[in-house]
Amino acid sequence: MLPSPQPNFDRVARLYRWAEYLTLGPLLLRARNHFLPQLPPRHRALILGDGDGRALARLLASQPQLHALAVDTSASMLHRLRLRCHPYADRLQTLQTSALAPDLFTHLADPDLITTHFFLDCLTQPELDALSLNLATHTTPGALWLISDFGPPHPRLLRPIAALYIRLLYLAFRLLTGLRVTCLPNHQSSLHAAGFHRIARHDILFGLIYTEIWQRR
Repeated sequence: MLPSPQPNFDRVARLYRWAEYLTLGPLLLRARNHFLPQLPPRHRALILGDGDGRALARLLASQPQLHALAVDTSASMLHRLRLRCHPYADRLQTLQTSALAPDLFTHLADPDLITTHFFLDCLTQPELDALSLNLATHTTPGALWLISDFGPPHPRLLRPIAALYIRLLYLAFRLLTGLRVTCLPNHQSSLHAAGFHRIARHDILFGLIYTEIWQRR
């Protein structure tokens, strides 16, 4: 399977934080940080598409024994991530490549934590299926996967409004970054097929924003 053409998030790196606050205030950051107090001690983390590093800085601060590899296709995002995580530079590596790169795990052996905050929505279903299987192959048994993203809200009456909002988000990112994905993938089917099971979930705005912890069996 060939990955989709990579969007260029360098174009939005400077505006990323403020655009986020203008659309949903602190809710996305609240989702990213919700489960941090409940995470057991972890040692090797694979951080995929963390943006400007706000979530990773909180994670490294809360887990003093954790070493992390942050992967992103955007050089500008990784630059901002390194600046924000400077106090933890001795425990941080960055790598500018795709999460779908076949040699990704030559840079980090057997992570016991994965984070994908508002990243899976940038993948097609086949890409997410392949990523999930690859992560299952290269993580330790019992590894945790921390996910935050958008989804359909639980009340059916709100779903048309949510679908329009998500469609507008995709349109904005297509215009700004060249993102070609147009709909949310089904992460649950991908993770279940790869041998992960969900152990925790927290919803915001009736499930329009959610954060979950999955564990490899």
